[in-house]
Amino acid sequence: MSILAPCPCSGILDAARPRTEHSLVGRLDPRTRVVVAVLFALSVVTADSLTALGVAMAAAATLAVLARLAPRRTLRRMLALEGFMLVVLALLPFTVPGRIVAAPLGLAASAEGLQRAAIIILRANGVAVAMMALVGSMEVVTLGRALSRLGAPERLVQLFLFTVRYIAVLEREYRRLRLAMRARAFRSACTPHCWRSFGYLFGMLMVRSLERAERIDAAMRLRGFSGRFPRLDDAAPSRPGALDWGFGAISGLALIVMTGVGA
Repeated sequence: MSILAPCPCSGILDAARPRTEHSLVGRLDPRTRVVVAVLFALSVVTADSLTALGVAMAAAATLAVLARLAPRRTLRRMLALEGFMLVVLALLPFTVPGRIVAAPLGLAASAEGLQRAAIIILRANGVAVAMMALVGSMEVVTLGRALSRLGAPERLVQLFLFTVRYIAVLEREYRRLRLAMRARAFRSACTPHCWRSFGYLFGMLMVRSLERAERIDAAMRLRGFSGRFPRLDDAAPSRPGALDWGFGAISGLALIVMTGVGA
């Protein structure tokens, strides 16, 4: 497969990505979006005040509105995140020592535990919503180019682009192997034979992935690949415009306010 061919996973990614090209966030320079996302995440992670985290959550919701995220898709992703944290958050009020505020079923729940659970919820949701608005709505190739222009290691950027590009290739190979197993009357069950078959499946998938990677490497070297993806805009890279500077200034002011509130 030529590296210049359309990305095999582009259809899947386009189907899962909200259409935000015409939103305010979509008109920003990708580098601005990456920098603001990183600074926002760092500020939220270091904040330890419910008031500051509430401000951060409101800012993240504003970003989601400006990015025109689909409410139903965003809510579905957030529910998946909440389900992952549900067990930990449910146990925190009963495991963190402090002032007892309730005792359901004879278990003492502390105020400090409830506060810690609220802090974790606001942190996780704030960062997740902001990342979906600023970075999650961006094309994968655009994100890779933005990271490269911001000075990220070139090998890391290439690894990121290759990984995303061939996820769908591995998925198709996995589906083909599963279809071959079903054609041979294989049925999933909790038996030693079933687990052994799944072990063979993933082992074969790894072997075929290695072979595919070697073929791709040979094809790219044949086409003169020198370890760097050429870009048409390398000669005259674009500069951030007035919208980027204004958005950056407002974002910086919001981060300063959030930090001051939490102090």
